[in-house]
Amino acid sequence: MGLVLGIALVLWSLGMILRISRQGRWGMIGGLYAGVLILQIAMPAGHPLRQAIGGTPEGWAALGVLALLVVAYRGVLGALKRRVAREVVPMAPQGPLRPVELDRYARHIMLREIGGPGQRKLKEARVLVIGAGGLGSPALLYLGAAGVGTIGIVDPDDVDLSNLQRQVIHTDTRLGMPKVFSAQKAILAQNPFVTIRPYKRRLDEESAAALFPDYDLILDGTDNFETRYLVNRMAARLGKPLIAGAIAQWEGQISLYDPAHGTPCYQCIFPEAPAPGLAPTCAEAGVVGALPGVVGAMMAVEAIKFVTGAGEGLGGRMLIYDALYGETRTIALHRREDCPACGAVRS
Repeated sequence: MGLVLGIALVLWSLGMILRISRQGRWGMIGGLYAGVLILQIAMPAGHPLRQAIGGTPEGWAALGVLALLVVAYRGVLGALKRRVAREVVPMAPQGPLRPVELDRYARHIMLREIGGPGQRKLKEARVLVIGAGGLGSPALLYLGAAGVGTIGIVDPDDVDLSNLQRQVIHTDTRLGMPKVFSAQKAILAQNPFVTIRPYKRRLDEESAAALFPDYDLILDGTDNFETRYLVNRMAARLGKPLIAGAIAQWEGQISLYDPAHGTPCYQCIFPEAPAPGLAPTCAEAGVVGALPGVVGAMMAVEAIKFVTGAGEGLGGRMLIYDALYGETRTIALHRREDCPACGAVRS
């Protein structure tokens, strides 16, 4: 028994060093258990290896049943918690700003471009953020702090150790937790006067068609082209404005795509996804940790401007930030009449 426990400890430690997810490490332990049980059953009594493993086939089988019961209990408990988190969402109170909110948002209200009316617009706004990763983390934190009344979060993944270098909404204590619930916990800890709607799922045509109509503005912080084109296509079809950001290594970009009001959409600018290998993801090419913080915060600023009507947004323009050389530049964007995503949409 002691030998098996030692091997299990080595496997777990090796998995942590190699940054294997918690689920993957438990899978390694499960494989070790299956191997031990097979050896106990297959080898004759008194065999040296069987004695070194320790225990009996019956004892190891009982241990496995106990472990399955624990896993099943945790799974049922987790499912119930997620169901409650989805269905029992505290709604942000509507109506005039209360005294505590006036104090909380005082610095916004002092701004001529926002003021009390703009802050009430933020309170009544519904913003959906796709991705609770590098870009979503700062965007979500600032949207919540700004008092956006209802924030939806879509992400299928769990918090992993490799995320923490840049995904600042998550913490080491929440490793293995679904990102949407980790983000919900962080936002509500900062501002309990907002409503968070977590959706732990991978976005597809069906779920996008069901979710997008409930929101006034979409923010896309995903890191794969399949989802980017899906989000853009559905936003254009439903007439929803889309703020999309992207990052790679030291450079980031952001724009507002709103073809229902005359701007190009994402596919107008990028008609086709690049060939495999030409635009590697952050996991493949790396990214400086603070870069998504800069671009994600810009996404939140553009969202606040859009909701309140302050200043001039990035519709029809793309802002490009080069962190390595400390430069920013803005380029003009133009619609394509033959765009398959928004060609039929007219302002």
